[in-house]
Amino acid sequence: MSELSPNLAQNGTVKNIDSSSTVAETEDIDFSKLSERPRPLTMERQRSYDERSFLSELSVGMSPRLSIRNIDSYPRNMDHFENVFSPSRRSGFNTPRSAMEVEPHPMFAEAWESLRRSLVFFRGKPVGTIAALDNSEEELNYDQVFVRDFVPSALAFLMNGEPEIVKNFLVKTLRLQSWEKKVDRFQLGEGVMPASFKVLHDPVRNSDTLIADFGESAIGRVAPVDSGFWWIILLRAYTKSTGDSSLAELPECQKGMRLILTLCLSEGFDTFPTLLCADGCCMIDRRMGVYGYPIEIQALFFMALRCALLLLKQDDQGKDFIERIVKRLHALSYHMRSYFWLDMKQLNDIYRYKTEEYSHTAVNKFNVIPDSIPEWIFDFMPTYGGYFIGNVSPARMDFRWFALGNCVAILSSLATPEQSTAIMDLIESRWEELVGDMPLKVCYPAIEGHEWRIVTGCDPKNTRWSYHNGGSWPVLLWLLTAACIKTGRPQIARRAIELAESRLVKDSWPEYYDGKLGRFIGKQARKFQTWSVAGYLVAKMMLEDPSHLGMISLEEDKQMKPLIKRSASWTF
Repeated sequence: MSELSPNLAQNGTVKNIDSSSTVAETEDIDFSKLSERPRPLTMERQRSYDERSFLSELSVGMSPRLSIRNIDSYPRNMDHFENVFSPSRRSGFNTPRSAMEVEPHPMFAEAWESLRRSLVFFRGKPVGTIAALDNSEEELNYDQVFVRDFVPSALAFLMNGEPEIVKNFLVKTLRLQSWEKKVDRFQLGEGVMPASFKVLHDPVRNSDTLIADFGESAIGRVAPVDSGFWWIILLRAYTKSTGDSSLAELPECQKGMRLILTLCLSEGFDTFPTLLCADGCCMIDRRMGVYGYPIEIQALFFMALRCALLLLKQDDQGKDFIERIVKRLHALSYHMRSYFWLDMKQLNDIYRYKTEEYSHTAVNKFNVIPDSIPEWIFDFMPTYGGYFIGNVSPARMDFRWFALGNCVAILSSLATPEQSTAIMDLIESRWEELVGDMPLKVCYPAIEGHEWRIVTGCDPKNTRWSYHNGGSWPVLLWLLTAACIKTGRPQIARRAIELAESRLVKDSWPEYYDGKLGRFIGKQARKFQTWSVAGYLVAKMMLEDPSHLGMISLEEDKQMKPLIKRSASWTF
């Protein structure tokens, strides 16, 4: 009998699922070419002096892992960990079977138990983790496996030396990509990845059925633009962590990547290299004024392109995509670093912009009206520090801070080293606003009053300082920690983790917190939210063993480095 998470096997019906998606899988993809044991990557590794000396320090007088007490001795920049490959290493913060040099926080073992309880099985194999295990609330779609939600769970399992579930997930979602996808009478692009899927168990026939949602059942009926990007990023993380390149090299995986890339590299009427998106197409999956060119999508797009560049084979089809990716990366990095970046000097320049400029020599290229600059930004912007703003489009700049986009910009090296440092300076100098009592604000500041009514459509879930509108999301802890380690600022991550440890277990792992400082459990927050659990686990394991950073971080491409710096505040 196929094993299934008990929360998924309670009934035999599913609400609000389009009939075109309720297709029973009778056979899996033929992955006979996939080796049972990981096939090591054959690459010549030339470690820098810093990496050799740092790793040698780890082996002297302590375990092969880094003690938390000594993390402040990190080198200032951790880009070299992108080259670290240790497939057999298991984190010291682990299930009880591992030996410990450092006593973990008591909630760590409980977090692992919670994560394992969230596992979802299809035909006896684990294929993902359920969104939440809160039996006190109506399930809605929290009983499904979301692509974006599973990423921190996948990283936790990879860091713990359990890659099988990640491989199963990648294979299963790739199979779902090939399904026919329709919303009403309109057919979606072939490369669209599902937002989520659910396993439905029939105890009479003893069979499991996959039911996928490509946006046709989502609130607002918006297709998930980020799912395909997260899939490529996770495939690269799996390959990097295990050394198993055979999965990525399969014709099915190569085709899956090409289909995703075809969607976002297609030619159209755009004059910008950024991706035009609808509201609600990413983690912020409700109307929040992120339509246009949101920073979260652009940063994930950039990172997925760079990961695809490493994973695509150099065959006839692959070479064409590689050439297109390289061109797009150069254009995208220039655009983002030039027009999305904001620091004190750039803010002052925008404040003094002239309007109605015409010709190629225009300084105010998007015809942004200086009077549209919100008052709060003048007090929020520190003398030293900066960030990528939320959105840039004709006559519009969204000056809000979005955590996910800025952290991914650091990890993907969309941000230059100077910009990465400035982002961390901003977080430190605006700790109360961006972290407060619970890390981390998904965006800042909250919109309220008349603006809230216009932008959100009076959304009762996105009231000020709640949910996506300035709410605090514990899952973002893993992204903050990764960014801190890469920029050589682990003390920031440690401080944030300590805040989370003071509340998460006591509050039963909420989905999000409300209030300016994140003091209150979210008014509609699910308890035992899986990615809140997984985000904490990944943050702890990464802080204890920084070499894990390599699976989710990319070094700067020197060819994309700007020739001149836009701001003197980048120099520290």
